[in-house]
Amino acid sequence: MNSIELTSYAKVNLRLDVLGKRDDGYHEIRTVFQKISLADELRITRTKSGIEITCDNPRVPLNETNLAYRAAHILLNKHKIQDGISISIKKRIPVAAGLGGGSSNAASVLMGINQLFALGLTPQELMETGKNIGADVPFFIFGESALATGIGDKLEPFEVVPPLWFLLITPDFPVSTAWAYGNIRRGLTNANNNIIISRFIEHLQDIITILSNDLEHVVIPRYPLIQEIKDALLAEGAMGSLMSGSGSTVFGIFESEAGAQAAYAQLKSHADWQLHVSRKIEAL
Repeated sequence: MNSIELTSYAKVNLRLDVLGKRDDGYHEIRTVFQKISLADELRITRTKSGIEITCDNPRVPLNETNLAYRAAHILLNKHKIQDGISISIKKRIPVAAGLGGGSSNAASVLMGINQLFALGLTPQELMETGKNIGADVPFFIFGESALATGIGDKLEPFEVVPPLWFLLITPDFPVSTAWAYGNIRRGLTNANNNIIISRFIEHLQDIITILSNDLEHVVIPRYPLIQEIKDALLAEGAMGSLMSGSGSTVFGIFESEAGAQAAYAQLKSHADWQLHVSRKIEAL
């Protein structure tokens, strides 16, 4: 096998509680990760040497600052692989938008190299490597919806029974994750972040009940358009609406694909917004 093609899915955070800052500078969080059908397409090919990345989105870096590059560099060096790889990315996930695109690409590269070079690494071993690349990377290897704690790397299965349809709206500005976490203050976070979250969700309304994101308290005052997008989604029939991760993407949850598509039709006239209808991905 000289090359492999992989689908690199996005995620949304159905809940994000920021519980406090750790001694190592990271923040302790509790979050619910849900993989969605919006995805990049990666092709990973063995080469004679080096690491090369190509991408159809000019906003994506092609050097060592790219998480996919870092994933390849770490795994090739760790296993003393002399060959190189070429990574081609068809980018569909908005960049720096709270949807985990870079982390998902990195996870796909780890899994792809494991297959291409027959390394025989277990998912747990790949997740341990991924944790050193980015806090969200282990989730994309985990393979199912998850309740995550720690810095987002301690994962427990989270079962969502009802189908979920999303309309994602990404405005034309990124939000820095480091800035968002760096400006959160005790007292701004959700007073209900100590509530118990069941790891089995049987009804759609139960998802709506847990929707919460502490980072909205930091991001929305600086970027009020995010609140306007939330309100617009609710006005078009979303059962609930939330900023994903540190933003800037906002999602609305709908009971059906038809509901999400109807909202898309009403809101697509906003030239500066990227809109995507997406659905929940079951365990892979």
